[in-house]
Amino acid sequence: MTRLAGPALRLTVLVGERDTWHHRPLYTEIVHRAHAAGLAGASVFRGIEGFGAASLVHTTRLLSLGDDLPVAVLIVDTEERVRAFLPRLEELVSDDLVLLEACEVVHYAGGGSRPSASQEPPG
Repeated sequence: MTRLAGPALRLTVLVGERDTWHHRPLYTEIVHRAHAAGLAGASVFRGIEGFGAASLVHTTRLLSLGDDLPVAVLIVDTEERVRAFLPRLEELVSDDLVLLEACEVVHYAGGGSRPSASQEPPG
């Protein structure tokens, strides 16, 4: 069971939805590498509008530009573990934006099952 609390580092990788790595979505490759590295967790969020270095706005409102929407991959773990993961990321991201931000984990206990809403809390 992974436990994480206190100071941490958030890694955010902003890519395009159509970006690929060996015929696989780039965001999928990043998540699988993070998992293989044993990081605490990763999530992918699809944007509804955005632009990057090319200054071309992609949006869900225009059919012609709505097929390469922004995608954010968020990974949070200890600073040591996130920084150790960065070399695995370098070969994947060339024209993409990679951010590191200090954060604080208030609650995270991976691997456990959540009690159902019908169960009463201990007490």
